[in-house]
Formats: sequence, C-alpha cells, structure tokens
Amino acid sequence: MKEYALITGASKGIGRSVALQLAQKGYNLLLVARTESELQSLSTLLKAEHAVNVEYLPVDLSKAGAAGDVAGWVKKLNVPLTILVNNAGYGLWGNFDALDATQQMDMVKVNINAVVELSHYLLPVLKLQQQAYILNVSSTAAYQAVPTLAIYAATKAFVLSFSRALRFELKDSTISVSCLCPGPTDTGFAHAAGMDALAELAAKFNMAANDVAAIGLRGMFKKKAEIVPGFLNKLSAVAAIHSPKAFIERITAGLYKH
Repeated sequence: MKEYALITGASKGIGRSVALQLAQKGYNLLLVARTESELQSLSTLLKAEHAVNVEYLPVDLSKAGAAGDVAGWVKKLNVPLTILVNNAGYGLWGNFDALDATQQMDMVKVNINAVVELSHYLLPVLKLQQQAYILNVSSTAAYQAVPTLAIYAATKAFVLSFSRALRFELKDSTISVSCLCPGPTDTGFAHAAGMDALAELAAKFNMAANDVAAIGLRGMFKKKAEIVPGFLNKLSAVAAIHSPKAFIERITAGLYKH
C-alpha cells in the first residue's frame, strides 16, 4: 500500500502546493481544511492528474474537539500515514486591545492547539512506519516580536520552539520533525489578516507558494530542523536573532504600522 500524507490547511497557499507536490511524488493524501467545495475540487484534480488516493475532511480547527475528530478519522481509515504537515494557520493585524478577543483566541487554537493536539494524537500512527516525518509550518515572524501582529508572531514562535523540542525528544525514533519558517508568501495571507493597506509592500517580497512548498519538502526529507526559504528571509532571521530586541521591534513596528 502506498504511503499517505496528512495536510491541514490543504485547500490554499502553501498547503495546496504541498499537496500537489506530494501527489507528484506518488503519495496518497488526507486533506483537511474548512471549505468542503475547495477540498472536493482539489481532490478531483489530484486524482485525475496523479492517480493517487485522496480523502478529505472539512473541519474548522478552531472548534473544540476538531483535532480529535481529525485523528479519529485518520485512525478509522487505517492507512499507513508517514507524513503530517501542520500547515493550518492565519493571522490578524491590529493592536492587541483593538482586535476582538474571541477572534484572537480562535487564532491561537488553530495556530497552536491544533498543531499540538494533532501531533500528539497521530504520533502513535506515525511510529508504526519505518520512516515518518512531521513538518510544522511557522513563519519568520517566529524570530521576533511583531507589534500589530503580536499574537500571530507569538503563536509562530511557539510552533518553532515546540518543533525543536519535539524533534529532540524523537531523535532516537523513526520520526523526524522539521519546522518551515517562510517569510512573505503569495498565499492571500495579507488580505485574510486584514492587511490590504500593506499588500503592495508585501508583494515586493513575496515568494511563490510553490517555491516555498518545494523548499519545505526538500528540507523535510533531508531531516533539517529549521527551514527558512529565500536568502532575504534567512538574512532577516539571522538579524533578528543577533540584534537587540528593542531595535528589531522598532523596525517591525514601522513595517507593520496599523
């Protein structure tokens, strides 16, 4: 039986590109996203172009019990899962006190809770395989605090830290954990985050989702700990790590001023 990969946030952006590229490699796919029509369309495309098996589950990962529902679905399918891509996530732009508290907590649930729960629920399934991979999608925002993207950047810092710790804990197992930290990517993130005013600026630095996905998968299969696509993104990550925090916060505050 062919190997399977589970991808959350699979219908758009990096998740969709990851699905297409894994299908090209012959992986069967388990796709998770909120919108059933988009999942159905992608499933039809993948089956027609790559002759792989595709199952999908429409679910909102911000809802209580959603990650458990996904894990239960996977276990019921009883397929050889070798790759888990925790890609689902989104951002909200604005000052913390001005943004709706419920919406911010929903973002935390998707960006953090779903990653933790799915990883925990599915580790026993992944451990059944001779070689398995977890690819958690973070962001270059993980390397510094970002005023007006305070919660988003903090959630992505969590994903990076969690990934590195889990990777160390599993170093003697058959599971490799990697964290993909892309910078601005042509995924519609700016619009979804309410950042239309900065969309023109972001477009100047955007990488194509296909390129980010390819770099991420290549790094995952090479068992890299952190994967930062693009020279400018690598440079900004290094600068954020080695520069005074207050200095970097002033710069990011200027870039993302609301």
